Amino acid sequence: MTVPERIRIVSRSSPMALAQVERVRAELAALHPGIRTEVVPVTTTGDRWMGDLAEVEGKGAFTKEVDAALLAGEADLAVHCVKDIPADRPLPAGTTFAAFLKRDDIRDALIHPGGLALDELPAGTRIGTSSVRRTAQLAASHPELACVPMRGNANRRLEKLYAGDADALLLAVSGLERIGRTDVITEILSVETMCPPIGAGVLALQCREHDDAVIDVVSALGDPDAHRETTAERMFLHVLQGHCNSPIAGYAQAERNGDLSLRAKVFTPDGKTVLNAHEWAGRLDPATLGTSVAVALLRQGARELIDGIAH
Repeated sequence: MTVPERIRIVSRSSPMALAQVERVRAELAALHPGIRTEVVPVTTTGDRWMGDLAEVEGKGAFTKEVDAALLAGEADLAVHCVKDIPADRPLPAGTTFAAFLKRDDIRDALIHPGGLALDELPAGTRIGTSSVRRTAQLAASHPELACVPMRGNANRRLEKLYAGDADALLLAVSGLERIGRTDVITEILSVETMCPPIGAGVLALQCREHDDAVIDVVSALGDPDAHRETTAERMFLHVLQGHCNSPIAGYAQAERNGDLSLRAKVFTPDGKTVLNAHEWAGRLDPATLGTSVAVALLRQGARELIDGIAH
């Protein structure tokens, strides 16, 4: 195997994205101490735009500039949160996933300055979130609470919370762990209370398709369970053709005995309709499991529900 002397890693320039890159650099250094790594920071449309993501290409707004740097040869490796990578269209031609890292916590956290748990929040409490997935689930389970739009990186959202723009906040546990801010967590919500987004807690390493030297090196960082779970989840989302305004949630789970399951939900934005599916694949191909769960939800009317939401 040819080992490259240097690997340039392109990343969004937010503190969270840079923390993710540092994890990759540390894992690479442990495997190949001789390889130099450099960070190529980019600011994406999604980082600049604070309005509705649907107005700027949805989730692709966080990946377009990163993809461009990779394809232009300005970088050799991109680190993405899988949940930010659109699944309704293929990866940009000429690029491939080389690895999915070991999965972090997939749950959401409530941050309430007064220390109240979700079930203790008084009616009218303003929850800061721009996630249609969180908003729909809160509308279903806690209709007395009010969601207020809040975008920006995690640090910026915490600033807005403490400035009084909202009374409480929902953020991903894994994100707070990455930026060293688990101290602010009031309550970690179970996946039954708040079903996670597709790809939650997984970092993907993306390379140019024929860059064999880089692919060989970074693929060794991959985790087999994360690979199977992510493959099932992304195939599920791909078959559903969900977009960034679709309240879709779900997670796959690989058991120690090799079994794989996928639980998924599709909601109306007001939370009044919830479609549910949960299947076990045994040792079935993960992509087949993702397809099967998507078909189960399509039979329940998921297509009409998703297509009925403006995007």
